[in-house]
Amino acid sequence: MQSGLRRFKTDKMRPMAKLDTTPDDSPARKSAAKASGDPDSPSLNLTNHFLIAMPSMLDPVFGGTVVYLCEHNANGALGVVINKPTDMTMQLLFERIDLKLEINPELGFDDPIGERPVMFGGPVQVERGFVLHTPGKSYSSTLKVTEQIAMTTSKDVLEEVAQGGGPQRILVSLGCSGWSAGQLESEIVHNGWLTVAADPAIIFDLPVAERFAAAVNLLGISPYMLTSESGRA
Repeated sequence: MQSGLRRFKTDKMRPMAKLDTTPDDSPARKSAAKASGDPDSPSLNLTNHFLIAMPSMLDPVFGGTVVYLCEHNANGALGVVINKPTDMTMQLLFERIDLKLEINPELGFDDPIGERPVMFGGPVQVERGFVLHTPGKSYSSTLKVTEQIAMTTSKDVLEEVAQGGGPQRILVSLGCSGWSAGQLESEIVHNGWLTVAADPAIIFDLPVAERFAAAVNLLGISPYMLTSESGRA
């Protein structure tokens, strides 16, 4: 895995998502504003927030997804999809990068780490690994997002995990999600995303299939309300 942090200007960002425009005063739009402030504000910072795809998100890549935003600034935004598994397991990933997985029972994983799916993090830099984990040791290329979540793009974090050490809470993805300056704000204005402050437990502890509903529940609503708000089945 190579470093992929802080390259908003040079990396190829994804095209504008296909959105079904709804009125600015829609209930969903108001929920987004309440959760994260005015998306038109130049000072809006959604770092450490979830982006929750609305039913109006027609993009086949991002429909039904939850994205964890690791960084958001004037240059753009960088995040990782947390609920779209690939058909690759951690065991297979380790084999492909020439690592032998050794299980340390003292880490107390609830499920065998080798059987966990690798996530599809997004369509940007799909050949590169992006690892969300609890902070601790600083690796070769680590961005500490909060006291509870960091993102590493260097191989050394996986080397430690393979040897039975490393962070206890971890999510591995291939690829990331990137937006150029102003692009994410535009998609929020056009009702493509709901936003809410992230909960690390949803990233690290919940089964993949439960993450979307849990993220929506942080707003005090259910996923069924999203359907009624957008007018789509």
